[in-house]
Amino acid sequence: MAIAQTLTPNEEIEQLKTLVSSMVSSVKNQHEILRKRNLELPMEALQALTDFESELAMIAEQMGSEITELNQLRALAETSALINTSLDLDTVLANAMDEIINLTGAERGFIIIKNADTGKFDSLIARPQENSNSSLSDIGVSSGILERVINSGEPLLTDNAHEDARLLKSNTVLKHGLRSVLCVPLKYKDQPVTSAVYVDNRFKPGVFGHGEVNLLAAFANQVAVAIENARLYANVQATLAEITAMKELMDNVFESIGSGVITSNAQDIVTTYNRAAGEILNQEAVKAIGQPLPRVLPRLSADFEDKLVAVREQNRSDAIESSLETEQGHLILSAKLSPLKDSNNTVQGIAVVVDDLTEQREREERFSIVKRYLPPQMVDQIHDIAKLAFGGARREVSCMFVDVRPLNTLPPGMRPQQIMEMVNIHLNTATEIIHEVGGVIDKYMGNEIMVVFNSQLNPEPDDHALRAVHAALALRDGFLDLYKELDPSDTNPHYYRIGIHTGVATLGNVGSLNRRDFTAIGDTINLAKRLEENAARGQIIISEDTLQSLGTPPKDIDFQERDAIQVKGKSQATRIYEVFRV
Repeated sequence: MAIAQTLTPNEEIEQLKTLVSSMVSSVKNQHEILRKRNLELPMEALQALTDFESELAMIAEQMGSEITELNQLRALAETSALINTSLDLDTVLANAMDEIINLTGAERGFIIIKNADTGKFDSLIARPQENSNSSLSDIGVSSGILERVINSGEPLLTDNAHEDARLLKSNTVLKHGLRSVLCVPLKYKDQPVTSAVYVDNRFKPGVFGHGEVNLLAAFANQVAVAIENARLYANVQATLAEITAMKELMDNVFESIGSGVITSNAQDIVTTYNRAAGEILNQEAVKAIGQPLPRVLPRLSADFEDKLVAVREQNRSDAIESSLETEQGHLILSAKLSPLKDSNNTVQGIAVVVDDLTEQREREERFSIVKRYLPPQMVDQIHDIAKLAFGGARREVSCMFVDVRPLNTLPPGMRPQQIMEMVNIHLNTATEIIHEVGGVIDKYMGNEIMVVFNSQLNPEPDDHALRAVHAALALRDGFLDLYKELDPSDTNPHYYRIGIHTGVATLGNVGSLNRRDFTAIGDTINLAKRLEENAARGQIIISEDTLQSLGTPPKDIDFQERDAIQVKGKSQATRIYEVFRV
């Protein structure tokens, strides 16, 4: 049994048209035969069949037009669905343009945008595809039509472009003999029109009608939305990529920070915890995050919880340094507490920056111990001193020797330990004063001190002699105060002896590669020592060279010449002066 085929309405009308046409032909033939026999058919029947045939032709034409429009609407709906569901804009628009060319009967199609920087037209999509590599003017796309459509924002349809009065001035239209052209603007909301859809047929006039205008306008609206969506999507993707890169950077920075960083929310629950925090506090991040902040941090002070509350509720920062005994041993931790605020300046939690100061404090302690044995200036400038070669450098200096307390002036019967303690008391007083005035202590020699001014460690080329004299007077004041403190009944508390000489000496490193010292040597140093040895108790003696280095003597200091002395190694007597405050 044969299966009946289902015909479309258009096919049924075509069959009916064929049948009616056959009937009309048969009736006409019968009419001619009957006329030869002097018989006639009713004219109304023949006219009715002829009218019916005409009506069928009109119905077929109208149905064909409606079917074409229906196919266009279906294609438009499919394109709309594709545009709204696909992120590959180029592929979507290319497929849509292929469908538009197929439905409209166009020979070529373009989606064109006007470059805002150059003012020239660029094609986003071109069909046939080989046109995409050519300039629009070379392939006969009229820039005049594009300008007209983009400037007016209205579609342009022409049945025969080279005879259209609107386009008589278009060189492209005249040169390429354009026939059917349809161009519609791409509009998106209230934004300026900068692009258009352009289709043409260079060989057939009258290809496009109002149906194609409506179809292309609807398609153009979809394209405009798709392009804007693509632009927004690209912006979102770029922003997301930027945010992702920034987050990765912040995560890397967060993890590479040497300080421990911990943050908590408004309920004091830990929300972030970096690698350094885990190393300092000996606790992994997976175990710390989600825990109460006081449980993660050690108790840094007796009022630690109160400080956390104050930071959160009073919106203020705080800092704590604490010495702790932990499972890792002795730790010195520093913690800076700061409120975490949102964009409305509302506190949403606490940020804690933790630093392990244990090694730093140990270094500082060792450094402090070194400074007790070496001149502070030498410790501070140890790298510069280390660069000095053996042999040193010659420079003018003022050298001062100080006998803080001759041992024969100490009370009789003191044990060695008591003598050492007493000498150290005097040396401590002298050291503080010398450091205060900027002198460099070269060395301690029992109860004596050698001091240098204008060395590489304390360069003062213009007033080192005056500074040495001021230092000696300050020592006198300090010793008098000390003597009175030690023995208020002492009626003559002047035991010190000080000698100062100014001249050229050699300063630099002496010793070996493994052990060296920075010192000053030469006749200048020796003469300063001889002046101190020849000074009486309570005397400050300077040489004539030192007095001359002062230039104009200060008015608040008195210099009284004493008898010249003969010192070992000098053929001539040395003129000396005793120094007093006015």
